[in-house]
Amino acid sequence: LAAHPIGTMEKDRHMPRTHIAIIGAPLDFGQDRRGVDMGPSAVRVANLHARVASLGYQVEDRGNIHVEQKEAWPEGDPRAKYLALIASACGALANRVDEALSGGLLPLVLGGDHSVAVGTVSGVSSHFRARHEKVGMIWLDAHADMNTPESSPSGNIHGMPLACILGAGPAELVDLLGYRPKIDPRHAVIVGLREVDATEKPQVRDSGIRAFTMRDIDERGLRTVMEEAIRIATDGTAGLHLSLDMDFCDPVDAPGVGTPVRGGATYREAHLALEMICDSRHMVSMEVVEVNPVIDERNRTADLAVELIMSGLGKRIL
Repeated sequence: LAAHPIGTMEKDRHMPRTHIAIIGAPLDFGQDRRGVDMGPSAVRVANLHARVASLGYQVEDRGNIHVEQKEAWPEGDPRAKYLALIASACGALANRVDEALSGGLLPLVLGGDHSVAVGTVSGVSSHFRARHEKVGMIWLDAHADMNTPESSPSGNIHGMPLACILGAGPAELVDLLGYRPKIDPRHAVIVGLREVDATEKPQVRDSGIRAFTMRDIDERGLRTVMEEAIRIATDGTAGLHLSLDMDFCDPVDAPGVGTPVRGGATYREAHLALEMICDSRHMVSMEVVEVNPVIDERNRTADLAVELIMSGLGKRIL
């Protein structure tokens, strides 16, 4: 999987792939609050391409997947709003991610709300499944995203993608590309959890996933938690997918997110998490979701997203 090195650059010590494929997924069907469909643009405006290229990568922006206009379609089943449209967009995204991986590139997906993860992870999982390999996953998020239509208080699918990836939820998403689950729960980890619906808690506990709450981080420290998370996601797998919801960070540093929750990772904790994932040399794909410039302050959440992406790709203080 490793591409040939392109020089003695800082990131060469950390990331085996030298080419990055940026793929935008401006999907906002998964939630009621508008604005995350502009997230990919906001992150690009924060100079993503040039800043990643400055690390020594060859960067290819492959544009956005096509997403329908929300106002032009009915929401459908109130327990799983816009399900068919989300499934269609996720199918298109899965194909684009698989194509990037097959070409030796590291896919960097820009959301959109977190429902896009069903597409990203399906593409990653399918790629490695064809090679008879498994992939692990680290989910940095304030929320578990493990509701189903039966448990969800809102019917918003951005609260369901992790359940779908692990094999529970609407068949249109769970069985995308013809198989389930996309990730074995034993190889999946949530880090930063601090807001879980009461009806969702049993599904998190029973799923087999390892969930580290903010209390775990408070008590054990972010370094210890991330060491264990990386070990779980890489044990017996070909690599790990990183799904970064910007609400993992505290709203003091990331105010422009879909669903902000107080008490998140600090600025330095977030960077350390990404730096440690990079140091593991196991990251094969990455997505950053839930940037909402409508409620942001001078695009600083998108700017932080780019900073964290760079830490995940090898930027260091020294």
